[in-house]
Amino acid sequence: MNGRINCTRLTTRIKSRRRGGGTIASSPEAAPDPTKGANLSKKSEGGHLYIQTSEIQNVVIHFLRAADGTISETDRVLTGGAGSGSFNYRATPPGLIVEGANSVLMTPDKRLLFAINAGDNSVSSFEVAENGKLTLLDVKRTGNPVSGKSGTAKSLEYAPSTRTLYVLHTFGPAHIRLFSVDSGGYLRLRSERYAAVPADKPGRVTTMLTISPDEKFLLVGCSMDELPATNPDGSPILWVTRNGHPHAIAANAPDPDGLAVFPIGDAGALGEPQFQDAGASSPWCPLFLHNRPNQFVVGYATADGLSLAALDSSGGIATGPVVRADTSIGRPSELCWMAITPDDGLVFATMTGYGYVTSWRLEENILSIAKDPACEKPKGDGTFRGVGGIVGASPNDMWMSPDGAYLYQMYPNASKLVGYAIQPDGWLEEVTSAPIPYNTPQGVTGF
Repeated sequence: MNGRINCTRLTTRIKSRRRGGGTIASSPEAAPDPTKGANLSKKSEGGHLYIQTSEIQNVVIHFLRAADGTISETDRVLTGGAGSGSFNYRATPPGLIVEGANSVLMTPDKRLLFAINAGDNSVSSFEVAENGKLTLLDVKRTGNPVSGKSGTAKSLEYAPSTRTLYVLHTFGPAHIRLFSVDSGGYLRLRSERYAAVPADKPGRVTTMLTISPDEKFLLVGCSMDELPATNPDGSPILWVTRNGHPHAIAANAPDPDGLAVFPIGDAGALGEPQFQDAGASSPWCPLFLHNRPNQFVVGYATADGLSLAALDSSGGIATGPVVRADTSIGRPSELCWMAITPDDGLVFATMTGYGYVTSWRLEENILSIAKDPACEKPKGDGTFRGVGGIVGASPNDMWMSPDGAYLYQMYPNASKLVGYAIQPDGWLEEVTSAPIPYNTPQGVTGF
């Protein structure tokens, strides 16, 4: 990694960590600005919200979203593909195979919606009408074979300038496959295929794709360097024995190679990846800020917090120190899915292993805890336990309304989708909920 990464408006009050010559500052003691993190300037507008059930006969559920944040189901549309069904993202540790973000994705112009069918490794394309109604246009296989109980397709990203749709699979060697999307929304599988893990870690469990705002780089998150074995009671074992000594299987611990960064070339093709130090273990979710195109937040599933990172023009990464959540009830927190307010003032993350959401505040280059937890903990049916053994309702995917007024969080083990009004201090006030299928749903988007 060459070159110095320069971040704007750096503070000198906090000692920072340096990676690749870059500098990022973070602190758990930043003073909050009560005017940031929630849209206080205009009345929220309504819209539409979509989740996929991931059942064997996969379905996208369409909700109407009122101006006050309340939601009501209006339609269900078959994807034409198979979900992972009872082999859901966390019924057992091997369910990590289908755990990922961006499994439902909308194009920036709101004309098309894509959904992954994890059960048969296919992608569905829908036309989105002005009234939010979905019409299935196309279903295409990713080209990767299905072996075992489920496929491994899990995350999508889209580059509008080249009309390229990227599909991430848990395992390789062809982790990433590409589709070209024509003007009508139809898909054409391309021949390119890319490995997204280091050669010495073929069993690494990938999690999600995220594309830089300038469409020059594609980042790949991950969780473990191999699937965990299980104890007799079914709980996962997060270490292995190597050379007679215990070795953690969390990615980027200790090997500093947890984030894959691909350069994007002509027509959306990918170049050789750089495997870089993610700053801490299990860099599950890298998510770019809205107003700083070279900066992103990394959420760590086993390091239990967030860091602010920067991406330079050569694809080099600099990360700041991790601002951790309260882990006094046990570790790991399994911090996974995230959403950022439009002004970049608040970051929300699911603490999947704890059963709730936590919020962080971002001011300039300083991260700090806003509310931990940031909402009341919903009750599941008692059958879901995180890796740390804590009972919860298995919160997974989340989506924020474009105006930053409302956050929608899925709790599959409680069979409900909850909508919250985002408060300026980072608290989430529940305003609505709707029933969803038990355990299997994953993937949410809207406009």
